[in-house]
Amino acid sequence: MNLRRITAVALKEWKETTRDRLFLGLAFLLPALWLTVFGYGLVMDVEHIPFAVIDHDQTQMSRDYVYRFMQSRYFSYRGHAADLRDLDRLLTETKIRTALIVPERFQEQLSGGEAVSVQILLDGTFPLQTDIAKGYIIAINQAFAENLVSAYVSRTRGVSREEAGRAVRPVAMEVRYLYNEEVRSSWSMVPALVMFTLMLASPLLTALGLVREKETGSIYNIYSSTVSRAEFLAGKLLPYIAVSLLNVGMLWLMAVLLFDVPFKGSFLFFYSASVFFILCTTGIGLLISLLVQTQMAALIITMVLAILPTILFSGLLVPVASLSRGARFQAHLFPGMYYTDIVRGSFLKGVGLDVLWPDVAALAIFAAALWLITYRLFTKRPKA
Repeated sequence: MNLRRITAVALKEWKETTRDRLFLGLAFLLPALWLTVFGYGLVMDVEHIPFAVIDHDQTQMSRDYVYRFMQSRYFSYRGHAADLRDLDRLLTETKIRTALIVPERFQEQLSGGEAVSVQILLDGTFPLQTDIAKGYIIAINQAFAENLVSAYVSRTRGVSREEAGRAVRPVAMEVRYLYNEEVRSSWSMVPALVMFTLMLASPLLTALGLVREKETGSIYNIYSSTVSRAEFLAGKLLPYIAVSLLNVGMLWLMAVLLFDVPFKGSFLFFYSASVFFILCTTGIGLLISLLVQTQMAALIITMVLAILPTILFSGLLVPVASLSRGARFQAHLFPGMYYTDIVRGSFLKGVGLDVLWPDVAALAIFAAALWLITYRLFTKRPKA
């Protein structure tokens, strides 16, 4: 391979890219736009659940029970309803998603040692969010019940509230959240969206840029030149690799500064590992450009190949370990899964090559395989 000829092809491709202002703008604007839109749009946190109340008891204890929901950050109080018909209207119009109905004699029965049933109405339109809301309600209800029992034990046995609390809860549970201490979905989603954005943008730009040369006919100049196949492919890919690497830095800055995602790992390792992923994604774009003749075909095929496997099998929305056996096997056939491990490991866990070397090695194998396949497919003589 002649370095001078590779540089000449790369410079020619770079001039073609920068000459088209729209294409150049999209090369940098699209990744930033996608990360912004998906970063703010894909919020998985279940907080501020709107709720309303019917309090048939209207006592100090019933108000204390309702107040526990009002002061929780997971619920958003929307007022008291007049009757069940009013609650039904609010739920139907989706103005609330949860309703509490406190029965009559709530305080009287609890003070007398009797069990009381509080009716909870939950909007089941979104099953996952409904289950999470149910867990919040159970936790608040349990805390209220334990507080009542602690007060009763303290009063009857003549011990302090702390001792009564320990008697009521003989097994205490201490939960610590590791790596994502605030359990914020954005901290998990945004690093994965860096992978998603690069998986979409890099092959798209590469495929469109190369197929455009087919459509204009300028690729026939290459067919008649002395540039070898390897030199042509390397020279063509270099500008798109450079653009994609600039996008890696830009997306990293957006994740840290715009979305406040902590970065605990080594930036040098993260950027070095990203090079292998960029080689994979641009290689996919190059492979598509060799198989199609028009930019529209390149656009459609790239979107289908990039979006579906990335969403379903990369761990973007569902951990790969939670997928079925067949789905897990398919996940290992796409580079997105390995890079998701790298970005999440670098951002949240602060791990490096000593832990993530299998993922880096897998990306290197993918990149080498794509290079060999495209080299075998590309010919300087158009097929008859």
